[in-house]
Amino acid sequence: MTDRGILRQRFDRLAREVAKFGAVGAVGTLVNFGVFNLVRHVTDLHVVRASVIATVVAIVFNYVGFRYFTYRDRDKTGRTKELTLFLLFSAVGLVIENGVLYAATYWFGWDGRLQANFFKFLGMGIATLFRFWSYRTWVFKALPAREAVAHAESFLEEQRDERPAARRAS
Repeated sequence: MTDRGILRQRFDRLAREVAKFGAVGAVGTLVNFGVFNLVRHVTDLHVVRASVIATVVAIVFNYVGFRYFTYRDRDKTGRTKELTLFLLFSAVGLVIENGVLYAATYWFGWDGRLQANFFKFLGMGIATLFRFWSYRTWVFKALPAREAVAHAESFLEEQRDERPAARRAS
């Protein structure tokens, strides 16, 4: 397989990963907003506290989705380490997401329902970029053998393609 073919395979894998991550993330976003607005509607909690509760519920939902859908083919050994790292990076994402909402609400006074939802959404977008990078890099690592097998298969395919051409020349 040519370098261009290998690059195309890597791009296709990344595109599928982004699509699966996005699908889980989209449902997680609905969970997050649903819980956020429900808590704001039925309680007297401050906006950031309601958002933190919603984010924690979404984190639990997302872990299940990522582990059993997006990254189901990734290394499954060391679940304790995986969960610890997931929670650590999710906590950083929680701070990013709710930091944006906190700044908008308490520093700028933008605390209307529509404004709160907008800044929660903005914070979620920024946190999502961080989470995607950290989850795929540190939490749900690709099995190292997969790259080696793909490289070996492409090498064997190249060798098979070159043999008939050499026979024809003689």
